[in-house]
Amino acid sequence: MLAGDWKVPKRGRAVEAPADLGLVVEEVTADWCGEIVAVDRDLDTLTLEDRRGKRRTFPLGPGFLLEGKPVILTAPVRPGAAPARPTRTASGSIAVPDAKARVARASRIFVEGRHDAELVEKVWGDDLRIEGVVVEYLGGVDDLADHLVSFKPGPERRVGVLVDHLVRGSKESRIADAIARGPVGKHVRIVGHPFVDVWQAVKPDRLGLQEWPTIPRSIEWKKGVCQHLGWPHRDQADIARAWKHILSKVSSYADLEPALLGRVEELIDFVTA
Repeated sequence: MLAGDWKVPKRGRAVEAPADLGLVVEEVTADWCGEIVAVDRDLDTLTLEDRRGKRRTFPLGPGFLLEGKPVILTAPVRPGAAPARPTRTASGSIAVPDAKARVARASRIFVEGRHDAELVEKVWGDDLRIEGVVVEYLGGVDDLADHLVSFKPGPERRVGVLVDHLVRGSKESRIADAIARGPVGKHVRIVGHPFVDVWQAVKPDRLGLQEWPTIPRSIEWKKGVCQHLGWPHRDQADIARAWKHILSKVSSYADLEPALLGRVEELIDFVTA
């Protein structure tokens, strides 16, 4: 009875396998068997269709059987030719091939959150490196005054700040007005967009939507959006995957709303003047 490796599962150990369309697999926890009809690389999910035509979506990874053997399903690799060298950057500027990043200026651009910073980097990153502008993200606009005290803005240390939901009468507008009237106000430019969150700066049709959903104030906005769209939203990891999916739909300035484009360009001009 002790012959062989008794620790090996009866079906064998799971091995990785690409989730190619058309494969028939079984999801063991839900006892759902079906054909792989869709794979979403951004959300790390696959969709199975059973013999009755019903569909269910599951996370990629372990927990599947393929021909009776356990597998860890991964997104299939998409072969493709290398893209041609672009002639313009994602922001629409003329591309400078093989340009080296400039030594960072003393001036900075602050943005209100990590997602804001990632979006600015994706669209304006090439321009910012050539100009030597560093983008830093804040935990929230409430801490902006303290950050400015530490940074010590001046004629050669300008600060541009991008704020979410900067509308008249809001908390954000009161903070911005107080800083503008303060001793460093002339060295700081605070601009904002009208969106509840920078997610809304991505044009909804890039995600197959007519418009971004309206979420009640009693519900955390990002989780409410994910719930409305049928995306996983249980924890912060789900929110991060949702943002990764949204960001993947942005390839250039054309995918963003003008209300954000103009504000970012204004800040770049201010800190590089």
